[in-house]
Amino acid sequence: MAHIRKELTVAAPVGKVWDAFRDLGNVHTRLAPGFVVGCTLEGEARVVTFANGLVAKELIVDLDDAARRLAYSARSERLAHHNASFEVLEAGPNATRILWRADVLPHEAAKVVGPMMDEGCRAMKRALEE
Repeated sequence: MAHIRKELTVAAPVGKVWDAFRDLGNVHTRLAPGFVVGCTLEGEARVVTFANGLVAKELIVDLDDAARRLAYSARSERLAHHNASFEVLEAGPNATRILWRADVLPHEAAKVVGPMMDEGCRAMKRALEE
């Protein structure tokens, strides 16, 4: 199983950043606009449309306000397995560290998912620092 880990720091207070993460149905407007272009909620899942045309159903596994952690599992035709999590950590009075981890199968999927996560990090940084 391929493991992908991304980390970024944004110049924004942790409360503001976590509020954007926990707003599950608005990832396309609040968290990663431009990278995610559409998002709809379907029960305990969200259907996310990415700018590159990929559509994934993300089952929300855990939303933990105390730990500021969001875990989800994506479903698509290209992925046999995908689970991921975000951790939102205070890094100072006006700084937040975000850890994004994903495990994927088949291994080759990391060649697509990894660069998409890089693009997602850039979009999050732009949106959260506004």
